[in-house]
Amino acid sequence: MDRTGARILVDQLIIQGVERATCVPGESYLSVLDALIGSGVDMLTCRQEGGAAMMAEAYGKMTGKPGICFVTRGPGATNAAAGVHVAAQDSTPMILFVGQVARDMKHREAFQELDYSAVFGTIAKWAVEIDDAARIPELLARAFRVATQGRPGPVVIALPEDMLVDVVDVLDAPKADPIDMTPSASGIAALTERLAQAERPIAILGGGDWRGDTRDGMIAFAERHALPVCVEFRRGGSFPADHPNYVGDLSIGANPKLIKAIKDADLILMLGGRLSEMPSQNYTLLDIGPGDDRLVHLYPDPEEIGRVYQPGLGLIGTAGGFIEAVADLPGPNRQSDHVATLRQNYLDWSTDPLPIPGSFQMGEVMCHLRDTLGPDAAITNGAGNFATWINRHYRFRDHGSQLAPTSGSMGYGLPAAVMAKRHRPERDVVCVAGDGDIMMTVQELATAAQFDIPLIVLVIDNGMFGTIRMHQEREYPGRISATDLKNPDFAAMAAAMGCHTETLHDSKDFAAAFDRARVSGKPALLHCFLDPEALTIAKTLSEVRAGS
Repeated sequence: MDRTGARILVDQLIIQGVERATCVPGESYLSVLDALIGSGVDMLTCRQEGGAAMMAEAYGKMTGKPGICFVTRGPGATNAAAGVHVAAQDSTPMILFVGQVARDMKHREAFQELDYSAVFGTIAKWAVEIDDAARIPELLARAFRVATQGRPGPVVIALPEDMLVDVVDVLDAPKADPIDMTPSASGIAALTERLAQAERPIAILGGGDWRGDTRDGMIAFAERHALPVCVEFRRGGSFPADHPNYVGDLSIGANPKLIKAIKDADLILMLGGRLSEMPSQNYTLLDIGPGDDRLVHLYPDPEEIGRVYQPGLGLIGTAGGFIEAVADLPGPNRQSDHVATLRQNYLDWSTDPLPIPGSFQMGEVMCHLRDTLGPDAAITNGAGNFATWINRHYRFRDHGSQLAPTSGSMGYGLPAAVMAKRHRPERDVVCVAGDGDIMMTVQELATAAQFDIPLIVLVIDNGMFGTIRMHQEREYPGRISATDLKNPDFAAMAAAMGCHTETLHDSKDFAAAFDRARVSGKPALLHCFLDPEALTIAKTLSEVRAGS
């Protein structure tokens, strides 16, 4: 059947199970936008390509399927690079489609022309340009596999605009379901022996696909083997925080008792993660050069095993494949209070908030959300010191309930919240953003308003780039440069976009204001003023400046 390249592309998206996508429209792929009409694909029109790409990345985090984003050439693509970088560092499946100049104009620096393989070559898993419409089915099926198999990540596909209107006769490719990899029998046998001998084991869950039956299997495995389980930085929800075997997260400013427990462990199961800079506490948690015989590292990409840490046992496999392989392993006769002790350490660390300067107490707010929202609620955030209160006090219980960038990208929270609420409208979705953080992607409030997506945004305003000020006060005490902010009236800005808004100076008013936001039926923004002295969860600005 003769079809245009654009029609073939959209047909492949439907075959691959794409249900929604994001875009900022551009003339370079008008034919694709036309082909999408009546396709059933839910297309969210965004206001800036960085926000569109971050929304797609959040979809990949939630579902394990590639998030799909369309942008135009040149500045559209480079704006989207921030979201591609998040997908790369967070190991999230994503496909970015970029319009490209016509094939007969290439290599002349035509209007907005870029070499996308060169531009994205160090960020994406694969960057390719499709010059022949007849190869669209082949290359899209490959793209879905590259994005999801091995270590997941982003793929960038450039689409010359004249190629998209070529008419060709080509067969569709079949749906590309990623392969589930099971560790070898010898590896599982070695793990069984180590589990039987261990007295102080601990499991660290990373970016593996811990959802559905796999997550249930991990819970059963932890219970059967008396394993305390923690999660890597911003991987909350991989294991339910209200489970007796959950013992905390390896975030920035992690519980010192959790760090000590890992260092004292006689068996460390690193499952699905890379233990990169943040969760490893700046690569101090484990020995790197000499290796660590206590370490069992499960990962779906063999190139990752031993890339940083030399493990005592390396297992190549996906999370699902691992759980299938260990489902019948008998539990040990381990009798100790090891799990209960680490669980109590977590509860002591995370339950009650520390008082901070000012009338707006961030810890109290996070505890209110923790105790009020249901287990399926999603909390999203970008980057900033405000996020440390989330990490410490909120308890993520459902997969996909934490959507935050391990890459530390500012501006991520709002686009992620838009996608989270669009994808699962029945649940509460709360974006917590700093005043510097929110301004990176604040225009996506207009997207939420346009599509009637009733998320709730908490803007925590202390009039500064707080994380950078923290480092500045530590390294150059009292010498303030480039970190002060003169902010707009965020509530007035959001109201102009059609949102429900309120302004809060005292956390005692938060519960009632939050309830009003929940029932408003609109996107909502609560502008919350935090005392600048409350620079971190544990130290004031003055204490950081004084070096205390």
